[in-house]
Amino acid sequence: MKILKSLAMFVFSLGATFSFAQKNDLGAWYMYFGNNKISKKFNFHNEIQYRNFDAVGDLEQLLIRTGIGYDLTENNNNVLLGYGFILSQPYVNGEKTENIEHRIFQQFITKQKFGRFNLQHRYRLEERFLQDDFRMRFRYYLGVNIPITNKEMLPKTFYLSAYNEIFLHLNSPTFDRNRVYGALGYVINKNMKIEAGYMNQIQENKNRGQIQIGFYNNIPFTKN
Repeated sequence: MKILKSLAMFVFSLGATFSFAQKNDLGAWYMYFGNNKISKKFNFHNEIQYRNFDAVGDLEQLLIRTGIGYDLTENNNNVLLGYGFILSQPYVNGEKTENIEHRIFQQFITKQKFGRFNLQHRYRLEERFLQDDFRMRFRYYLGVNIPITNKEMLPKTFYLSAYNEIFLHLNSPTFDRNRVYGALGYVINKNMKIEAGYMNQIQENKNRGQIQIGFYNNIPFTKN
């Protein structure tokens, strides 16, 4: 309970600060990420993101992603083929609309460690099947986790998390968006952790902040 209270206070402080600083409304994203071993080399990725225009109730987007990955080296250099279903409900001229997107993606993840700094690079290519269009997009993600209360990312450790991710269209206009994120996290055990933080999303014509709460589950499906 102390951990949840600490994270809740952290989120509240972020929300109050950025709501005051920005003219745009503050959204909220609630996220679950699963990355579960199904054999020594293969992993099953599963992900649900519930994104709101406000704290809760006004759905902006529901994203469901899944895929099968393969480790080129032990627990690192992972390639993955995946599928995403995205339900969006944007406002157009004040009226709420609905769009459905099917997405195929390929990605490569590699990890590095420098002292307390745990880096992750992710390169992702997406084929996006929209209702009236087809688009391709490239994404590059650079993230870092830094343990605070221990030297390593051990159970019962608080840590800082940050990332920057840029999205580029393969056609014009090239720039799609950029996301900058900072959070406080807690390692529950060797297979689970939780994060609460703030992400600012920069697009060509708008800039919007999101409170984010994420739960990460790496419980293996096999003992191998």
